[in-house]
Amino acid sequence: HFWLLLGIYLAALLGNGLISTAVACDHRLHTPMYFFLLNLALLDLGCISTTLPKAMANALWHTRHISYAGCAAQVFFFLFFLSAEYSLLTIMSYDRYVAICKPLHYGTLLSSRACATMAAAAWGTGALYALLHTANTFSLPLCQGNAVDQFFCEIPQILKLLCSKSYLREIGLIVLSVLAMFGCFVFIVVSYVQIFRAVLRMPSEQGRHKAFSMCLPHLAVLSLLVSTGFFAYLKPPSISSPFLDLTVALLYSVVPPTLNPVIYSMRNKELRHTLNKVLQYALFQLQ
Repeated sequence: HFWLLLGIYLAALLGNGLISTAVACDHRLHTPMYFFLLNLALLDLGCISTTLPKAMANALWHTRHISYAGCAAQVFFFLFFLSAEYSLLTIMSYDRYVAICKPLHYGTLLSSRACATMAAAAWGTGALYALLHTANTFSLPLCQGNAVDQFFCEIPQILKLLCSKSYLREIGLIVLSVLAMFGCFVFIVVSYVQIFRAVLRMPSEQGRHKAFSMCLPHLAVLSLLVSTGFFAYLKPPSISSPFLDLTVALLYSVVPPTLNPVIYSMRNKELRHTLNKVLQYALFQLQ
């Protein structure tokens, strides 16, 4: 398992690192869409770096040990990066909506200051959510041992170890979280309904193709994260099994950070062009 995890981790580091470098270095990519993409790449780097290095160390030393403080830190940072990413994806749907449905107001509604404020709000929301969840979870007593049956400290697995009376408080917090996330999801769906209506009314086929190229990667990333995340946290205990839990955890914690750079660069000529220049420059420096 160590070499598989190492390969995935290096691929995620390379992909997200290249996108961060490309957006930071190319002045033509200093637009709201790429600014949010830079933030997404940084969140993906943080998310996968929270779980995989410890999992690799455990696989290498054939142990599953993690300290109580280490587990709490892992839960905090994982929830921080994941919830901030979901908030950012919601903001990115608004960015796509304004770009396609209100192009004349794009510069006003998504000025540099507005973009920085929205990105800061996404990071701040993630920090607040992670703090509430972590403080609540680790203030509850454990009655079912202290062995988490997962490759990282995951909330659904920790819930299985809690005393039954304490369990309800954490479940209540999860339900409130799901309602908030569902509100964001409704906002995203409404945005995309408006976007697709506007795209289908475009007279130019080239314009429609460009609009779909801008929206489909975001929709693919969002669908993967939301479907697997909701399933992991809301699936009934009756269908839970070690293999299913592991598969779902991998799908929402490891796959999105690894695939996001590929999904966003596949249909984006500007980003691909800049990435090629960055790679050529790196290879030239190595020679």
